[in-house]
Amino acid sequence: MARLRIGIMFGGRSEEHPVSVKSAREVAKNLDSGRYEPYCIEIAEDGTWNLLDEHGGRRPVALSPDPGVHGLLVLDEGRYETIGLDLVFPVLHGRLGEDGGVQGLLEFSGIPYVGCDIQSSALCMDKSLAYIVAGNAGIATPNHWIVTGDEPVDPRITYPAFVKPARSGSSFGVSKVTRAEDVPDAVKAARQYDAKVLIEEAVVGSEVGCAILGNGADLLAGEVDRIALSHGFFRIHQESTPESGSENSTPIVPADIPAESRALVRETAKAVYRALGCRGLARVDLFLREDGTVVLNEVNTMPGLTSYSRYPRMMAAAGLPLAEVIDRLVALTLAGRRR
Repeated sequence: MARLRIGIMFGGRSEEHPVSVKSAREVAKNLDSGRYEPYCIEIAEDGTWNLLDEHGGRRPVALSPDPGVHGLLVLDEGRYETIGLDLVFPVLHGRLGEDGGVQGLLEFSGIPYVGCDIQSSALCMDKSLAYIVAGNAGIATPNHWIVTGDEPVDPRITYPAFVKPARSGSSFGVSKVTRAEDVPDAVKAARQYDAKVLIEEAVVGSEVGCAILGNGADLLAGEVDRIALSHGFFRIHQESTPESGSENSTPIVPADIPAESRALVRETAKAVYRALGCRGLARVDLFLREDGTVVLNEVNTMPGLTSYSRYPRMMAAAGLPLAEVIDRLVALTLAGRRR
């Protein structure tokens, strides 16, 4: 049988570009070469698109806007070559990659793609909107406030609190504040990444997460993890050598929490995933409070897939290595296309 032609899209214009490159390398490394033929599509930090070859060469490339072409247009010596694709794996993190933008281009081009659709990608990327939808579904969320423009900060905020971009990831632009006087500088730092700023009351509890794979009612949850922090907050993707470990955090998989708490985290993660319309995969991060209840933290619709990332570790601990995760994602994507 002919191999499936998979476009691995990576890079992007967000602050998470370097993480995306690392994730894409792991995906490419774990593709079954007997079943898949990869096409590596690099989106540079300046927004240019290139198709990479095995020798490191680059040719300008674009998605064909014609769904009849169902693939790529590659510029080669002044002429365009057409390359058909069976599906695209958009291994992109953050803005213009995980927020529905690229998903919209792929929908327009008629190419099946791995992961969440336009609506769920955009919804999960905006933490404040995700909280509204999840809250209406009966899921606990942190007390939070939105700051836009030059409006004054809500005096009802309780401290400590976290000030963060509403639509960003990997802790870029996040500050922890303990008094009202520190908020303006924290808002300024957050606005380097997003004009919409979220102020979130700190939740006292453990940071836990759950990797989810699947669609609709048929969901698989990986092992729950817990992030053990020595100080500060989880920010491994901003560290210089995350492959050798973090300066302030250690992921514990399976989480060293009671069995009933692990079960609650899994079921809540599935409920969040369904409420926000996710498909394919996502990592749902939660807080586990001392009273045994859980509170939503955030949802990553294209979680990191690097050698040190939480999602593949949680799946591997549940007996599903990354190569098998990829196989299942491909099958889910093609099955969804046929419906």
